[in-house]
Amino acid sequence: MTNALSHLLSTQDWLLADGATGTTLFNMGLQSGDAPEFWNIEHRDRITALYQGAIDAGSDMFLTNTFGGNASRLKLHGGETQVHEINKIAAEIGRDVADKAGRTVVVAGSVGPTGEIMQPMGSLTHAIAVEMFHEQAEGLKAGGADVLWVETISAGEEFKAAAEAFALADMPWCGTMSFDTAGRTMMGLTSAELVKLVGKLPNAPLAFGANCGVGASDLLRTVAGFRAASPALPIIAKGNAGIPKYVDGHIHYDGTPELMADYACLARDSGATIIGGCCGTTPDHLRAMRAALETRPKAAAPSLDTIAAALGGFSSVSDGTDGAGPVRAARRGRRRAG
Repeated sequence: MTNALSHLLSTQDWLLADGATGTTLFNMGLQSGDAPEFWNIEHRDRITALYQGAIDAGSDMFLTNTFGGNASRLKLHGGETQVHEINKIAAEIGRDVADKAGRTVVVAGSVGPTGEIMQPMGSLTHAIAVEMFHEQAEGLKAGGADVLWVETISAGEEFKAAAEAFALADMPWCGTMSFDTAGRTMMGLTSAELVKLVGKLPNAPLAFGANCGVGASDLLRTVAGFRAASPALPIIAKGNAGIPKYVDGHIHYDGTPELMADYACLARDSGATIIGGCCGTTPDHLRAMRAALETRPKAAAPSLDTIAAALGGFSSVSDGTDGAGPVRAARRGRRRAG
């Protein structure tokens, strides 16, 4: 039977994903340093509200509250024996909320990085990484997730391990990397190199792309890099709502709903099919993004100058696809702040 995401991808020109899990949970009272995954057990009502907020704002899918739900990350909080339980409950809450939406809403099981460095640079072996991702995947599958969604990955080896684990779980999946280091991932991958990596995977994702990173303009330059490499799969764009700043002791993202509405349409025009927000993106941002995507006609792919004029300058001179090394941009401007 066709999974829910494949069905939506085959029937719609674009899909709206969700916004920021962490930002929303901090607004609900989560304290810095606490593991949000425990809230799946301790505060089911708040996780329900998290998912419902995305649906009410018009999202076609949302990610479960399981970004740090692997054994390595949960061990930092004494929860390494609760991996299956935590992921299963998160997906169950999501399934319950999605099934009441009155329309097709995809429950995507969020799978974040292990937090460890893989061999040969680090000590994490491929086999152990696959085992950790598989354990989390089975919990999300048991809870009713439609797809698995690995995100914020920086190493190609970890991306491959997740793909192998998801094949073991017999689950469709999507995957995004974070290009937050002068247009590359922290481990040095460029957008073009991710396209090559995805194209060689024996267990290909339904869609792939970028999330988080520096800001919306940088993320759209990465999307342009994907497009230039002629990928065969749909592209995902989940950019941050502006740039983080400390305000009254808390991190605040300065992107307004109006700016994110512009970002959403530029992402669509750049070639992205699944469009959402990452850090700082609230339901207010999502509502503006949905309205813009529905009312503004599709346009030609924007130039980098057009993107910079609309969303602010880039954080580096190059994104690495031209073979140039990391060089920080001379300055960074913003059109709006809020």
